[in-house]
Amino acid sequence: MTDVAAPIGGAAPGKPAFRSRISEARLRKRYRAEARLRLYGILALLVTGSFLIAVLASVMWQGMPAFRQNVLIADVPLPASEIDPAGTRELAVIRAADYAKIARAVLQAEFPGVTARADRKRLNGLLSTGAGDVLRDAVTADSALIGRRTRAGLILSDDVDLYLKGNGTSVVERITYGNAVPSGTEGEITMLTSANDFAPDLVAIKRQLALKAQRLRAEADRLAYSEDAAIKAKVDEFRTEAAGLQARFDSVRSEEPLDGSMPSLLARINGGLVKVTTIHNSRIDGQVLIPLQSTAEAAPGTWQVVSYPVAEANRKLADQEVAWVEQLRAKRAIESRFNWQFFTNGDSREPELAGIKGAIIGSALTLLVTIAICLPLGVMAAIYLEEFAPKNWLTDLIEININNLAAVPSIVFGLLGLAVFLNFFGMPRSAPLVGGLVLALLVLPTIIIAGRAALKSVPPSIKQAALSVGASHQQAIWHHVLPLAMPGIMTGAIIGMAHALGETAPLLMIGMVAFIVDVPQSFTDAASVLPVQIYLWSDLPEPAFQAKTAAAIMVLLVFLFLMNGFAIFLRKRFETKW
Repeated sequence: MTDVAAPIGGAAPGKPAFRSRISEARLRKRYRAEARLRLYGILALLVTGSFLIAVLASVMWQGMPAFRQNVLIADVPLPASEIDPAGTRELAVIRAADYAKIARAVLQAEFPGVTARADRKRLNGLLSTGAGDVLRDAVTADSALIGRRTRAGLILSDDVDLYLKGNGTSVVERITYGNAVPSGTEGEITMLTSANDFAPDLVAIKRQLALKAQRLRAEADRLAYSEDAAIKAKVDEFRTEAAGLQARFDSVRSEEPLDGSMPSLLARINGGLVKVTTIHNSRIDGQVLIPLQSTAEAAPGTWQVVSYPVAEANRKLADQEVAWVEQLRAKRAIESRFNWQFFTNGDSREPELAGIKGAIIGSALTLLVTIAICLPLGVMAAIYLEEFAPKNWLTDLIEININNLAAVPSIVFGLLGLAVFLNFFGMPRSAPLVGGLVLALLVLPTIIIAGRAALKSVPPSIKQAALSVGASHQQAIWHHVLPLAMPGIMTGAIIGMAHALGETAPLLMIGMVAFIVDVPQSFTDAASVLPVQIYLWSDLPEPAFQAKTAAAIMVLLVFLFLMNGFAIFLRKRFETKW
């Protein structure tokens, strides 16, 4: 027997004894390929995770303000002459009272100097149209409050609420150094200072005039090559306006008028507020927004220059309204609370009153109809196809069509529901019953496929053992195979329900896009669902609905995460290791 010759020089410990340079190069190449594959997998996870985090962060950033609501805290008198003049204490009479008028009287008491009709209308506009509902609910719950005072939080309008949340103009205050003397306490006044306290603001205004002139000239140069007569006239208009602004910038006179297209400038002095209309280095002309105290009544102290960087023309709230809101905030009469009404109210045209209660109840009723129809039908179909159906061309055709139906766009099921359930059977539009039927058709193929996969995962030996001891085929399936496959079937059903909860297109086709204010009480009442509610709010122009839309998306995502988490829990809890 011939001995195998050892390699010359021996082999390194832990390495194969025979290795050529070519094999080592191939091995290194394979290791590099494996390392690249792991790196690609990690990068894919990082990119996917970063996009997911960015989307969730964006939704939360936009939606979190909707969970807070600013209210006006006040001791509200509840006069019997306004609520129950006859003293009958009948619930119908109490509920029919004009509580909005009572709420508006609170604001008018806070600002007694507001007497002009237009100003009073703007002052009343600080409150929501539903501000009186809080008082109505309180008096309805306790009629003993009639004739007394109660401390209540009156809902502010959506524009005021957005301003208080920072979605408006900021308020910048600057301490001054000279002494100021106003010429009056109301109306148009002039205010002189002992120092050039307004010089920095005048310089800033001059710079804005120069920048605006530069932008107009650039726009005129861009349009100058057009042959259209209307555009040529516009170019001449731009050049004329730019020349006027440039002349104001070049002028040595230290005085400038302010209009609504410029940032607002105000002076807070002697407990009042003056809006600047003309500015000089050491003098301003202005309109009193909040009446000043007389020099004898005013407490000695500093005065401030207040600026609103966003021009009045670009804001929902005018300077006068911002001044009222800031005065209420300075008195600590405005409080930020958790917005329970977002969860307890139905839909509304007013953003501050809109809620998702109706959509949540509608989603729950719709899903109840869906699960009641698709779960038993899906499980029975899966059992028949997997255990009892003969293997021939007909069952193959059925299986192929079930797989195809699982991939059909959801709007096709909406068209089917519109044609069959609404047009043919005449069922009520926008009802959870019809929505549940349509979603049941959508989810049914998914449950059948998941049910068949769960039944296949049960080892055949279990059914064979049951049959060998005398059990019938049906007993073996119902008593042994189905209980062991049920965790997988329930997991597929829950994932199917989560899919149905997020569907919008099929429900739009059956009329669930309607504006529904009332909360549905039965399966045949008109209702909306969360995805459709999100779709409706996203199409509304009011800025406050943007936060409502993001907040409703957050609620929907929470439901989806909970349902998918429950499915994972069931799979882990009842999963059997064979």
